Amino acid sequence: MTTLLGHDLDHLRRRGALDTSREIAQQPAVWRQIGRTAAESDAATAAFLKPLLERPDLRIVLTGAGTSAYVGEVLAPSLRRRLGRRVDAVATTDIVADPLACFAEDVPTLLVSFARSGDSPESVTATELASQVLTECWHLVVTCNEHGRLAARHGDRSTGHVLLLPEAANDRGFAMTSSFTGMVLAGWLALGGPDEDLVERLAAAAEQVLATRPAAAADLAARGYSRIVYLGSGTLHGLARESALKVLELTAGRVVALAESALAFRHGPKSVLNDRTLVVSYESNDPYTSRYDRDMVAELLRVVPERNLVTVGGEAGQPARDNAWTLPGVEDVDDIALVLPAVICAQLIGLHFSLALGLTPDNPFPGGEVNRVVQGAIMHPLSTRQQVHIRAIPARTGDRTDVNSGATRR
Repeated sequence: MTTLLGHDLDHLRRRGALDTSREIAQQPAVWRQIGRTAAESDAATAAFLKPLLERPDLRIVLTGAGTSAYVGEVLAPSLRRRLGRRVDAVATTDIVADPLACFAEDVPTLLVSFARSGDSPESVTATELASQVLTECWHLVVTCNEHGRLAARHGDRSTGHVLLLPEAANDRGFAMTSSFTGMVLAGWLALGGPDEDLVERLAAAAEQVLATRPAAAADLAARGYSRIVYLGSGTLHGLARESALKVLELTAGRVVALAESALAFRHGPKSVLNDRTLVVSYESNDPYTSRYDRDMVAELLRVVPERNLVTVGGEAGQPARDNAWTLPGVEDVDDIALVLPAVICAQLIGLHFSLALGLTPDNPFPGGEVNRVVQGAIMHPLSTRQQVHIRAIPARTGDRTDVNSGATRR
């Protein structure tokens, strides 16, 4: 009998969970494919980025919506460290709602857009607004869909480049799994530098998680928790936010999920704790940051049942307890790399909570209340008055304002 994540394939098919399960399980293979591409054949991406990264005044903005926004959130702290420059994570939903605030400084900007489909209305509009508001703006599009509007818009422009992920990363299921980790990895390898050995280590760690943790995730789901709290500090805060979104999506909102950093959790959000709250704490590999994570774990063990607390991290420093989910062989990697095998734990939890509630993980909203690609958002253009106001702010020497278009031309 063929099984996947501990379930018979026919069972997963009947339960509407086959696509999501396959897309969780395939991630090590997808990462290896992305790693080979980055190391061997993506010279065009390197040629596009090299002259931009040589500019000391370049601002890098990582953008996306929902899970794609969290790709930027997990990448930004580690890229700031690696590149020694300003790297900001700004959601497309924030850019579209208030572009003048998001791009208040008219500095040379590389907008890195992460998008599974590239067809959500905010994705294209955010890039258009950036080009409209900024004097110098380049676009790196990291997407799973070569036929999406975002790829079509920027694939043939001198100011744009499209980094296309393998077809398998274009998830068919409702919740983004392979696409999330694929875009995180592709973004890190493109901007931080290729590292084929690291990719293999992460894939091997993920395979261990996939082999050993589905039963533990199913056990957690059987306990009837109504709330889940994900805790992560620094880079792992973005991971916590993505993890919370996964369980919220896959359970159609029937399990309430919250994400916080270890330090911030004490400041009010700790009120969410009760006997039906599961807490999952991601343990940083950074020796300094991890002190705060461990302090919070020690505090939680004094106020919640031990069975209600799961810790996820590298083997070194993990306590010897049943709910310590270790990630083998990655205890010395940067936290951005730790994100990849760690998020699989959250994906397994979301999948099994969905199944335990009798839902269909591949489409938790069969009535269409929430859609795989966002629908219904109307994109409003900046008015002429608003556009002129952009350049009412003193421009750099040598720039002039085009009153008709509202954009500053060189």
